[in-house]
Order: sequence, then structure tokens, then C-alpha cells
Amino acid sequence: MAGHLHKSFSDQQVKALLERYVSREIKLEHIVGVLKIRRSRFFEILKEYRADPQGFTVVYQRKSGPRKLAPEIEKNILRELRFEKQLIGNPEVPLRSYNYSYIRDRLREVYRQKVSVPTIIKRAKEHDFYLSKPKRKAHDREVLTNYVGELVQHDSSHHKWAPDAGVKWHLITSLDDHSRLMLYADFVEPETSWDHISALENVVLHYGVPYAYYTDCHSIFRFVQGRDSIWRKHYLVTDDIDPQWKTVLRECGIDPRYALSPQAKGKIERPYGWLQDRIVRTCARENVTTISQAREVLQAEKHRYNYRQVHTTTGEIPIMRFRRALREKRTLFRDFEVPPPFRSTKDIFSLKAERVVDQYRKISFNNLEFKLEGVSVRDRVQLRIVPDVGDGLAEIRFWCEDRFLGIRKIKSDSLNLVHF
Repeated sequence: MAGHLHKSFSDQQVKALLERYVSREIKLEHIVGVLKIRRSRFFEILKEYRADPQGFTVVYQRKSGPRKLAPEIEKNILRELRFEKQLIGNPEVPLRSYNYSYIRDRLREVYRQKVSVPTIIKRAKEHDFYLSKPKRKAHDREVLTNYVGELVQHDSSHHKWAPDAGVKWHLITSLDDHSRLMLYADFVEPETSWDHISALENVVLHYGVPYAYYTDCHSIFRFVQGRDSIWRKHYLVTDDIDPQWKTVLRECGIDPRYALSPQAKGKIERPYGWLQDRIVRTCARENVTTISQAREVLQAEKHRYNYRQVHTTTGEIPIMRFRRALREKRTLFRDFEVPPPFRSTKDIFSLKAERVVDQYRKISFNNLEFKLEGVSVRDRVQLRIVPDVGDGLAEIRFWCEDRFLGIRKIKSDSLNLVHF
């Protein structure tokens, strides 16, 4: 069999060259150069020619019929494609195209069946389960940081992640810019400053203190004059007030940076799109109805993204790129230490408030009164509040002029923490 020579030469042309070689009119180096094949391949062709000079041909002839899929595999492909079509047709589900790679992964992981993406696409076209993708702008993003921990992208996304749940949740995510490693991901409802502070605490205590955090200009992250002021005459300009989030960043020694447009957050928007695409599909197939069930799906997809997915920009798996940077000492993460005079991480990763001691040596906060020892009238007392979502209690830690005054625990509901 002469392989793919028929694309460049006819039977007569190859026969003529072989006859001239047999009669020693041309040398081996010349003929392999003309046919652009290796010596071993030439001798295979020569053997076929000598065996049957009259019937010799360079046209490829299939010895067996095309490979057929097992009926069970064919059935599962069509089942998944039908489900995809239902999701795309549902206006409440944020999906507008088929994901054939997702179907391939699902066949492999759920049905233990190995099928290629081209095979799935072929079946999709044959059975009207195909939508051509709109042309996208060429992907020209690049990595601008040289160290892990140099910049952490942080954001939240509000979507109906589980169609059967009937409600929207916020997905909070932190992403290392250099490695594209997803450092944190969790669903919350509703979204508060405390949720973002908890995410920050998780990153800092697990990976270390990064050099800078990059967010949008949401009021949780930044005070913007004219948008967040309730007065007609503005006495404060942008960044004159530090929101809870920014206060914690500064106490950790982290530089806050802001994106001035959605396009400027492209590096974290791509993982959001990837996660949204796969999480919604999985939650719909597994009839997820609670946020705890959705968290299990999220963590599985986060692991896939970090440990198995080759990133389109870096060309590497995020965890491999992250670990290589650590080995090469290319990191700006630094160990976290509780700054004096504070005693615990709770003093840093907390919601802050300040009150003035009245003539009865008490302070009031959200209609609650606290009598404190060791303070004088008109002293300023800092409240550092740490909610505990598990038991519904909040721990308030009192400080006055670098002196620790004690701890009180009260019900979180009485603090209206949703407004922080």
C-alpha cells in the first residue's frame, strides 16, 4: 500500500520512477527526494510493485469498514445532546451554545465511555444538535506579572447557577494573576462585606499575604464620590472613606487596585465563563436544589480547573505553573503575622466599628448597650466583629488605644450584618 502518495503522484508517475530505479537509471537518494518519503517507506513500495507490477496502485484502499460506535455509546451521546438542547432553549438558564467538550468529559466520568469531541460533533450535526459559534475577537491577553502573589484578581458573579433551585447565588472567586490558579471559590447568599473578608482570610492563611488585590469599583471594595454619598453637597472625595474590605487589606499590608471597566477584569472573567458553563450544566443534570449541593459541584470544577485544565493563555495547568514559580523563588507571597498589639487573626479579619464612651461608661451599637471596664468618658472604642455563620453568634472584640478590653458574644441577627 502506498499510503498518501496518491495526493501528489499518479500510478503511472510512481511506476515510471520505480522502473527507472530497478533498471539503475536513477539513484535511491534521488527517488526518495522526489517522492518525499523515507528509505524504509520506499522499499515497502518497491516490494509491492515487484509483487504485482500490473496491479500496483498508490490509491489508498481501506481494508475494513469504518469503525462504528457501540449502540449504548450512541444512545448516551444523543441523551446528553437532548439535555443540552433543553438547557439552551430555557431563557432562565445562562447558556446559549452546546459544549461538546463537557459532553465528552461527562461520557468519560459518568458512563465510563471514551469518545472524541469530533465524533460527538458529527452526531450533533447529523441529529440537529449543532449551533455554529459566533466569531470571537482573537484572544490576545497575556500574563503581565512575573511572580505568584504579585496580583490577586478578586470578584463575584451573580447567576442562577442551579436552574432547579429557582434562585440566584453569588460566586466569590480569587485568582492568582501569574499562574491563573484559583485560590478561592464559594457560593454565598446574600453577598456582604463579611463574605469577601472571609475569602481574603482564607487566601492569606492558606497561601500567604499577596502584594496586591485587584477588584472592580463595587461599593464593597471602594467608596466612590457621587455614587456612595447620600448628601447633595459632597464633602468627601473618592477613597476618602475606606470600606470594611479595604480596611482589612490595609491592615494586612496589601495594596488595593481597581479595574475601571469590565474589560479590565478579563483575566478573571474567563474562568467565570468557564465555571458558569460547566457548573450550570452539571447542576441541571444532577437536579441540584440547595446551595450546599451546588458547593460540591463548584469544588469539583475548581479542582478540575486547577489540576487538569490547560489554561489558554499560559499554556500550562495552573497548579503546575504555580508550583514551578514557588520552586524558582518567584513569589511575592509572604507569611502572615498578627501585627501588634492585636492578639488574634480575628482582630484583623473582622468588621470594624468605632463608638464613643458615654457618661455611664457605656457604648451603644445597633440598639445594644455594652458596659466596659477600664475606659473613661469620651474614649474611642473600636469594635472588631467576627460573625460565626455556623451557630448564629457574633464575637465582638473591644479595643481602646491599643488596649484589649474583652470579648462579648451576641446573636448575629441583632447586628444587621447584611448592611456591612
